[in-house]
Amino acid sequence: VNKATMSHLCTLRAKLAKYRTELIAPPKAGSSEGTGFDVEKVGDARVALIGFPSVGKSTILSHFTGTASEAAAYEFTTLTCIPGIIHHKDCRIQLLDLPGIIEGASEGKGRGRQVIGVARSC
Repeated sequence: VNKATMSHLCTLRAKLAKYRTELIAPPKAGSSEGTGFDVEKVGDARVALIGFPSVGKSTILSHFTGTASEAAAYEFTTLTCIPGIIHHKDCRIQLLDLPGIIEGASEGKGRGRQVIGVARSC
């Protein structure tokens, strides 16, 4: 293999490794992206409300838990994870209102990676 070709391949591999770590690494402290998604687990069970924008997730949370979750006529009113607690018989169920998930969320569109990460932890 030519030395120049090998050098170019090594540079490309290094760039790919750098971009992979940037995608996986948590956001830096100075960044506002991702704030509010780290919610402590409380109660006996945990349920995440996942769905498209403007389908009533915040309204359900407000009615079931009494938690004030902003609901408006425009998309992406909820920008962070909003927790609430449902008391049913002797159980406490934590209900999480997540931002709307859109097509391409797995590639990071619309805070998709954070939303999917919270959903996996439920």
